[in-house]
Amino acid sequence: MRAPAVARAPRPTGAPEPARLGAAAKLGLLLGLLAVALCAQMTVGRSPGAAGVWEVLTGSGEPTARHIVVQLRMPRALVSLGAGASLGLAGLLLQSALRNPLAGPEVTGVTPGAVLGAVTATGLGLAGWESPTAVVVAACAGGFLGAGLLWLLAGREKGDPEQTAVYGVLVSAVLAGLTAVVLLVAPGELGSVVQWLIGSTEGRVWEHWSLLWPWALVWAAAACALAAPLTLLRCGDDQATAAGLAVGRARGAALVCAVALTAGAVSAVGALGFVGLLVPHLGLAVFGADLRVTLPGAALIGAVVVCGADAAAQSLSRLLVEGLDAGRLTVPVGALTTCVGAVLLLVVARRQGAGPG
Repeated sequence: MRAPAVARAPRPTGAPEPARLGAAAKLGLLLGLLAVALCAQMTVGRSPGAAGVWEVLTGSGEPTARHIVVQLRMPRALVSLGAGASLGLAGLLLQSALRNPLAGPEVTGVTPGAVLGAVTATGLGLAGWESPTAVVVAACAGGFLGAGLLWLLAGREKGDPEQTAVYGVLVSAVLAGLTAVVLLVAPGELGSVVQWLIGSTEGRVWEHWSLLWPWALVWAAAACALAAPLTLLRCGDDQATAAGLAVGRARGAALVCAVALTAGAVSAVGALGFVGLLVPHLGLAVFGADLRVTLPGAALIGAVVVCGADAAAQSLSRLLVEGLDAGRLTVPVGALTTCVGAVLLLVVARRQGAGPG
């Protein structure tokens, strides 16, 4: 005789769903990975090592060690965190608004436009290191220029993802050509603008962090406020319209946030290749299609990726210097993200083309 089923107690009001608990655990794990990446950034290098960094953080340590840790390593790590989070958010905003899994700041004209603005401002003497704010303004103007060109070209195709990708590559190529023209006009400034062409966190100080974090925080909050509309947009314009969403306004607001976040990151660290393109795929794979969770998750993944890549780039630079007996050799973090990102992009593209079968 079968025993009677035991009735389950009702879920208390306000209790989190199992999916929410899973998302919270994943976010906590990412926070732990971010802490590890930041510790790696803070301790990489010849001197001071982990013990010396700990002494500085606990209030002691030699003056030289305090200067290296507090004035050099700490702002560099924080800028890496802010730039990575901004690019991760920007990429997810673009892919959701354009409904294109291969859309990203790098291939939609946003990053090339921001680079063009920063290079023009610096190379032609319109702004200098004395005014980092002017570089941010110039990068934003260039980013909006790239996004505007893409909007004018692709708008006629009613948001067709394939046409948008083609036009994005075209706009990016044109803006990259204009950047090359600027460098030809002012070749003596190549050394000062190469950071925006490749992407580097070297030499980042507290001034860069003070300029980046308020900008990134404001636009990140605006991006998270668009989570629900963007989740509807990912279902298609018809379904979003049927649900009462003003599709044009939501898409325009998302694009503005994406451009602003990209411009802020580019003005701080330059063009970090493939971060904004591939981080959204990781975020969606880990957290799913609900952008209320995936947007913060993408920001954390972007921060972990850039911080970890910067620590790896510094370690690789040290190994090359010791192996080649070179006085000074630096591997830019942008070179590392580009090389690794290109391989991952091929994997993503093959999976997209293979389909579910």
